[in-house]
Amino acid sequence: MSRDHTTTAFAPASIGNVAVGFDVLGAAVDGLGDRVTVRAIDAPTVRVERITGPQADDIPAAPAQNTAGAALQSLREEHDIAQGIAVSIEKGIPLTAGLGGTAASAVGAVVAAEALLSVSLGPEALLPHALDGEAVASGDRHPDNVVPCLYGGLALTQSVEPPDVVSVPVPAGLRVVLVRPDGTVATREARACLPPSVSMGDATAQMAHLGAFVAGCFRDDLALVGRALRDRIAEPHRAALVPGFADVQAAAREEGALGCSLSGAGPTVFAWCDGAARAEAVREAMTAAFASHGQQTESWVTTIPSQGARVVEAG
Repeated sequence: MSRDHTTTAFAPASIGNVAVGFDVLGAAVDGLGDRVTVRAIDAPTVRVERITGPQADDIPAAPAQNTAGAALQSLREEHDIAQGIAVSIEKGIPLTAGLGGTAASAVGAVVAAEALLSVSLGPEALLPHALDGEAVASGDRHPDNVVPCLYGGLALTQSVEPPDVVSVPVPAGLRVVLVRPDGTVATREARACLPPSVSMGDATAQMAHLGAFVAGCFRDDLALVGRALRDRIAEPHRAALVPGFADVQAAAREEGALGCSLSGAGPTVFAWCDGAARAEAVREAMTAAFASHGQQTESWVTTIPSQGARVVEAG
């Protein structure tokens, strides 16, 4: 294989948990994403060649500590791949923002490598290696960002070993509002604030919410989705990590959002809305609420794409 041969994949940002599905439910996000380029090299190893974008200096360059590098190492070892791979990452997702940035780099790397090496593995075979990459940053193999980034859409992970992913239909007309305030929340920190167990009442309520939410999506029933889009597991403990969260959530609901919660570990807050006009009003209300707490923000109104990570350049 020529050393000039390169492949670039785009891997979308994602919303982990989607409020009701702690660690098992996630949604891809249209527009935001990382671009990951892999190149064949002579040395039989993985090398992180270049990292660009905001906060690039904060990303480890050692392959074993880099989510893309670790995912590629896992891929090479599992499939006895002799070919060495250099990887470059163009970050389009803010770090520690709750938008699946570490997952995107890992997923983008294995998707690009599959094309570079001209092997046909498919998402089920790529998933374990992307999870190995995610574990470098988060401390465990959490699928709620990796799976939607890899598969696309709104996805429920029934099982990681063996992979069992359920694609959940996205209701028609749905718009997603994302508002990211200043500051960061590290995934490890956000997990550390969770209790080791939950009450029977909270567990039962959350099961009911998740079941109703999935049913509402399959029935294209936004009213049911809105009644179910509530988090009794992580949000009560993580909300304090995001100054002004309660007021932001209340503002979104007052403007008619179906639901509003933390995107993954935060600090980004997401809201589901019925239609673009409603979403714009919700975005304005959420940014104003953050501003009242002295928080500057960036925000997006977007959709959930059906396609996950994909090759965008090959040469």
